[in-house]
Amino acid sequence: MTATHPLSAAPARSHWLAVSAVAFGTFLLVTAEQLPIGLLAPVGSALSVSEGAAGLMVTVPSVVAAVAAPVVPVLVGRLDRRLLLVALMALMTLANAASALAPSYPLLIAARVLVGVAIGGFWAVAGGLAVRLVPAAHVPRATAIIFGGVGAANVFGVPVGTLIGGLASWRIAFGALGALALAVLFTLLAVLPPLTAARPVSLGRLGGRLRDRGVRVGIVATFLIVTGHFTAYTFIGPVLRDLSGLDERLVGPLLFGFGVAGVAGNFVAGAAVAKRLHRTVLAIAAALALTMLAYPVVGLTRAGGVTLLVVWGLVYGGVSTSLQTWMIKAAPHAVEEASALWVAVFNLSIGLGALAGGAVVETLPLQGILWLAGALFLVAGLAVWGARRNASLR
Repeated sequence: MTATHPLSAAPARSHWLAVSAVAFGTFLLVTAEQLPIGLLAPVGSALSVSEGAAGLMVTVPSVVAAVAAPVVPVLVGRLDRRLLLVALMALMTLANAASALAPSYPLLIAARVLVGVAIGGFWAVAGGLAVRLVPAAHVPRATAIIFGGVGAANVFGVPVGTLIGGLASWRIAFGALGALALAVLFTLLAVLPPLTAARPVSLGRLGGRLRDRGVRVGIVATFLIVTGHFTAYTFIGPVLRDLSGLDERLVGPLLFGFGVAGVAGNFVAGAAVAKRLHRTVLAIAAALALTMLAYPVVGLTRAGGVTLLVVWGLVYGGVSTSLQTWMIKAAPHAVEEASALWVAVFNLSIGLGALAGGAVVETLPLQGILWLAGALFLVAGLAVWGARRNASLR
């Protein structure tokens, strides 16, 4: 990648401490977004709502993040991105403190709205920061580190937070997240260099990015892959139990293994996209499709189910890094705008995937979610294949 980001020239030296701090920020954000999954029962019991209603603690921030991702960069104009990231982490600190102290369910949901704003705004900016923090040759590795926080949240953040909620209380779990957010805030202040925006993001420029075919393909591929993943992954527990015949007590450890494989896949993809971006994204879509379509046949045994789960985690772990790199290369002069669109679609697809999976499970056999996910991955692969002649994406 030889083009420079419009917000700053290519950095003369690397800021790997800043890259690591931003990675810890993404770890915290994803943990905050998904932590309620493990706390639905205690929250519902404490605030006298059903587990289904408590599930809005996950849905609401995802939808809000999808809106905030393009809106926050537009609203802040030329504001130094260093100050923006710090302000968003301050908002995350406040939101988690409010969640821990919420006396009623409506106030808890209001706090989760603030979490969504912080997630969408922070991720939209952080996704494109690699080009501003390290020289061009190191951008894929720095991007992989930043998105390593996503996989680490699934492996460590959510399980540990759930454990804290079980041993102490769900309020302590949210309070601990607030304390970590405060620590990240001070770390970002200490290690991030000034990141002044030379050109503000505008709604017109955001729309203009969609006229670029490479950006459009990246958006479509993201929508299909993430929707497909969460269509199936939302119901991975029943799949492992009812199709593969695994004991329900093994689901937790197996999902931990899924997360570990995902962390490894993130860094494998980071190395691969530095050499062959298009082929890497195409291989990810194809491998996910094969895994999903093979599961109703090969995954009907315990060994087959476990093997395909690990493969699934390894391959999906490379999705964030590879698709973010795709957006950077598709719009090298408008990284922040392309990243904002990408984050919006990514978060919206999480919610849509869960909804689609739920609708299929209600009307079709459990295998239906695997067939649907496989079909979405196949269409994503076809969309990526169509961009094979784009020289900037090779």
